[in-house]
Amino acid sequence: MSSDNKLKNLFNELNNLPTEKRNNNSMNIDVALTSEILKIINEEDKTVPFAIEKELPYIEKAVDLIVHSLKNSGRLLYFGAGTSGRLGVLDAVECPPTFGTPDGLIEGFIAGGKEAMFKAQEGAEDFEENGSLAVDKASVTKKDVVCGIAASRRTPYAIGAVKRGKELGASTVFISCNPRDQFNIMEVDIAICPYVGPEVIMGSTRMKSGTAQKLVLNMLTTASMIKLGKIYENMMIDLQISNQKLIERSKKIVITITGVSYDEATDFLKKAGGHVKTALVMILAKVNYKEAKQRLEKADGFVRKTINN
Repeated sequence: MSSDNKLKNLFNELNNLPTEKRNNNSMNIDVALTSEILKIINEEDKTVPFAIEKELPYIEKAVDLIVHSLKNSGRLLYFGAGTSGRLGVLDAVECPPTFGTPDGLIEGFIAGGKEAMFKAQEGAEDFEENGSLAVDKASVTKKDVVCGIAASRRTPYAIGAVKRGKELGASTVFISCNPRDQFNIMEVDIAICPYVGPEVIMGSTRMKSGTAQKLVLNMLTTASMIKLGKIYENMMIDLQISNQKLIERSKKIVITITGVSYDEATDFLKKAGGHVKTALVMILAKVNYKEAKQRLEKADGFVRKTINN
């Protein structure tokens, strides 16, 4: 196929994508007052959670898939380009400080590499082989979950990554913001398709589509971490104490759950090596550090189970 025909096919493909269509509600946004512009954007943004609500059954399946993988020495790996890729990287890098996950357990890959996080690397997303090579470089195995992220669902980099992941026996998830009945590019274990409709600015998928993807990624990792015992009631208790803010937050968590004083919380955290979970078990079960660690291990890291037993 000639390059001209390839470009024409791409044009036709984009022309048929709902994410690339014009939004009737913002046709006059270029002459609107600032207050009107903001209201239009806000009204469109309000539709995003409802689009995600329809996808909750598929998000649930994806969470169960991820939890199974992480419990069995697997990883969650995101692959995307542009805004989608950056959101995947963002979600991944926030997991260690928030949930105490080891580096590499959840990781994001973006077309064009690290430089693309800060400056667009034009053309990096246009080849499936780039996504495939990224999967190979990540040493993906059948234990892992490979998640492609692409608002349009057609980004070659994301498609190549998911296809290669499938070939290697990994579980596969794909997040797209076009209708489910149009998801026909590849075979994946779970497709998540929050259809948010045309963007306020035609084709600017950093807006509603980006918001939808961010919310879905929040759900995937947060729900997975809850299922892995990293939350007590509605507080994160496996955070890494890597700065002063997190040190003080850890103390507040210990105080809130156990009712000890500030000085006592400080002392128990010191005895627990800064590990909030261990400090909690030491206080609530009235045991020493060694027994607290043993109880946590026996309870698969769930503090409630540790205390109840």
